[in-house]
Amino acid sequence: MSEMMKAVIAAEGEALKLGEVTRPQPGPHEVLVKVAAAGLNRADLVQRAGHYPPPPGASDIMGLECAGTVAAVGEKVTKWSEGDRVCALLAGGGYAEFCAVDEGSLLPVPENLTLQQAAALPEAMMTVYANIFMRCAFQKGETILIHGGTSGIGSMAIQMVKAAGASEIWTTAGSAEKCKAAETLGATRAINYKEEDFQEVVKDGGGADVILDMVGGDYVQKNISAARVNGRICNIAYLKGPKVELNLMPLMLKRLILTGTTLRARPVEEKAEIRAAVEERFWPLVARGDIRPVIEQSFDFNEAEAAHALMSKGGHIGKILLSVG
Repeated sequence: MSEMMKAVIAAEGEALKLGEVTRPQPGPHEVLVKVAAAGLNRADLVQRAGHYPPPPGASDIMGLECAGTVAAVGEKVTKWSEGDRVCALLAGGGYAEFCAVDEGSLLPVPENLTLQQAAALPEAMMTVYANIFMRCAFQKGETILIHGGTSGIGSMAIQMVKAAGASEIWTTAGSAEKCKAAETLGATRAINYKEEDFQEVVKDGGGADVILDMVGGDYVQKNISAARVNGRICNIAYLKGPKVELNLMPLMLKRLILTGTTLRARPVEEKAEIRAAVEERFWPLVARGDIRPVIEQSFDFNEAEAAHALMSKGGHIGKILLSVG
């Protein structure tokens, strides 16, 4: 008889609630994690709305990152043992008492972090690395514009590019409080997009070599305008919509690269490559406290609806968490 566990159930048109589901069993190369905390991501809201289904074979339970302890390992797993403290990048399944994850998507939790703090790191750090450092090939001494500077990803991107030697870090945010928070994290200049035109501020400062954007819509043209010659622009979401009318002549004249990626549906081998790079290059900085998780609020497992409501409002700074168990 299959063992059961509690998980957050998302029924169409209903509030989130806890329900009983079958506990997953780890495959040969997988680890079963007893979840202590799960990080919320805006992708969870999109999935709940029916517009971002999990990739084939992934859990249909929401949750793209978690932290906890290893409860069991698959027969071919050699790196992890029961009781290890880990945090994980997931294709789904984080809003549950247990989740199964490929061994290559796990990171060890440093001693200086609680499991709740660690749950705020995997998705943000791996997204930042995959886009800014791999896709856009960010180099020491370059300039960067990071939209959404106090989001989970934005707050981590600021810290990571600062550690990597960025010469100028611009970011956008929607209030004086958020701008102050972004500059405290290391942004050179936080731009209140409700009061200033970010493209003019960045252009006046010489332009950005790399731009990370999750807004889309009219920001796409403005990003092209704000980019330096040979600049790279990467979209990871389109909160203002993916369909735009563009003047592409500046793209050609400035020799720009306009690209975009997703992380969730990538093969586990690619995720393992990203995880390994993050562990080698940035995990020591996490362990020293030079890069730290930024957490707005942690909700109890049975308060998932309230956690989603807070994320929907968009006023948070850093990550929102669910504490499980």
